[in-house]
Amino acid sequence: MFHGYLPMILDGLQVTLSVALVSLAVACVFGMMGASAKLSSSPVLRGIGWGYTTVIRALPDLLLMLIIFYGGQIMLNRLTQAQGWGYIDINAFVAGTITLGFVFGAYLTETFRGAILAIPRGQIEAGHAMGLTRGQVMRDITIPQMIRHAIPGFTNNWLVMLKATALVSIIGLDDMVHRASLASAATREPFTFYALIGLIYLAVTTVSIIALGALNRRVSRGIKAEAVR
Repeated sequence: MFHGYLPMILDGLQVTLSVALVSLAVACVFGMMGASAKLSSSPVLRGIGWGYTTVIRALPDLLLMLIIFYGGQIMLNRLTQAQGWGYIDINAFVAGTITLGFVFGAYLTETFRGAILAIPRGQIEAGHAMGLTRGQVMRDITIPQMIRHAIPGFTNNWLVMLKATALVSIIGLDDMVHRASLASAATREPFTFYALIGLIYLAVTTVSIIALGALNRRVSRGIKAEAVR
């Protein structure tokens, strides 16, 4: 049915999942930095955080991908030429993961900011009153509770980002979408292979929903039990 191309496409799935997971890690870093900036007492940092989330959420993901991959490569090589260095070719995997992480970091910024604001302020103040340092308060009070509040929004962002990994095929990364495109061109059966890709994405997102739903129930178990009492 798939003319022997199924193993090749499943190998491409590994690339897709690698892009998604690395992008998620990058997005979490940008998200925490953005949330910290928007919650900062510094007007400058708040302005940077506001600018970051406003601009990134306003621009299409594909446009940002092309700007970073092609525009970034042009700017980088102009700098290297000015220094007398050789040509640098930006890796498609690096460009794709940085772009997706940077883009979805803006969305996670709002998710993390909302989760932090949902924590009762009195708990943080109590931590400081007990002599905990700012880092200890963050580690022992803020982050554990932030995770619980952030999981629903985090799940939605992960699912959207997972689908957005298909964009990396535009810049030449050999993911499963790119391989399906090659297979459909060779066999002239685009529906067969693109339908297969759709089913694979559906399977991965279904597993993600089940896993993150279980995690959400686990971290909320104590809170629900307390509410029943």
